[in-house]
Amino acid sequence: MDFFSDDMRRDPYPIYDRLRGASPVFRVPPPFDAWLVLDYDGVKQVLTDHATFSSAVPAPEHWFLFQDPPRHTKLRGLISKAFTPRVVANLEPRIRELSRDLLDRVVERGEMDLVADYAVPLPMWVIAEMLGIADAGWARFKRWSDAILRLSYARSGGTEADDALGGYLAVTSEMDAYLAEALAQRRAAPRDDLLTRLAEAEVDGERLTQAEILGFFQLLVVGGQETTTNLITNAVLCLVEHPGDRARLEAAPERVPGAIEEVLRYRSPLQWVMRTPTREVTIAGHTIPAGRLVLAMIGSANRDPHQFRDAGRFDITREPNPHVAFGHGIHACLGAPLARLEGRIALTDLLGRLPGFALADTAPWPPRRALHVLGPARLPIRFEPGRPAGVPG
Repeated sequence: MDFFSDDMRRDPYPIYDRLRGASPVFRVPPPFDAWLVLDYDGVKQVLTDHATFSSAVPAPEHWFLFQDPPRHTKLRGLISKAFTPRVVANLEPRIRELSRDLLDRVVERGEMDLVADYAVPLPMWVIAEMLGIADAGWARFKRWSDAILRLSYARSGGTEADDALGGYLAVTSEMDAYLAEALAQRRAAPRDDLLTRLAEAEVDGERLTQAEILGFFQLLVVGGQETTTNLITNAVLCLVEHPGDRARLEAAPERVPGAIEEVLRYRSPLQWVMRTPTREVTIAGHTIPAGRLVLAMIGSANRDPHQFRDAGRFDITREPNPHVAFGHGIHACLGAPLARLEGRIALTDLLGRLPGFALADTAPWPPRRALHVLGPARLPIRFEPGRPAGVPG
């Protein structure tokens, strides 16, 4: 089994089913060298028991995502203020405006690359505006995000691993220089944006260091965009593959929130997260040594037939739907409410404004350049041409 092949990364589920059916725990040999936990109960155990499964894994320094309490708790508390229900709700008009403007650019053409023309720029613009990055910085923002995403290849071995690490180090240096200038500007003239809040933030009576702010900045650049991008494209793939569900959504748009939850389960944007046992631990009869890399396979857990009836069937009416697409426990994704809102707006607009959308290419789509996510890097679609919003028909 080639865990890095494009075929595997387009559709990992048959392999998940085979592995999980044989054993809920599976060891991948070097160079990746990790223990996979594949069943729903095991994944929730890994995600919930942070005392046994540490988040301190081989990862960039100062990313609070890879820290344990109490430091994680304090740093998470800082950034959580930017994603409260009130803050997210207040973003809805702007997200709708951005979605409308992006579709206005392509609606008359009758075709577009869903990824480049819509699914990447929508969440990217939202998080860039939250951070306070001007329009001119969006192309650079995208390049930063791509380089950070490729860091997952650092464990794959060979030249690809070296290239991924080198690219990450290069953009880190560039981002650090950008951040130094931006923080100096915010301190001289505070603004209503996330960078200003980070510049003014304190933990235990001390201001954050630039390295700590850089860690926040990098996580927001990639995390604020990637999950939503893949949620949007995966939703379109699901509806193209399941025209009956698509027709039900078109007839009853109020079902869109439930459809988003099923997309999150059925084609989870984030496929796995890393943990390191602090002690020897046994899961499902398998003993994992302390300090070894453990991957909680979210994508597999969300297709576990012991948890979900007809787990391999896409069902927009599924209820209950206790998926773990956004993780679980103290490290659950802070941006989940924002991703859900962006996904609901996007899917509603795509169904309403691009009638009859279908894949424009029968060739297999190329996967995103990150091992831990599921979604296309490019997805040409065609649809019935329309008119920009506000233009009479």
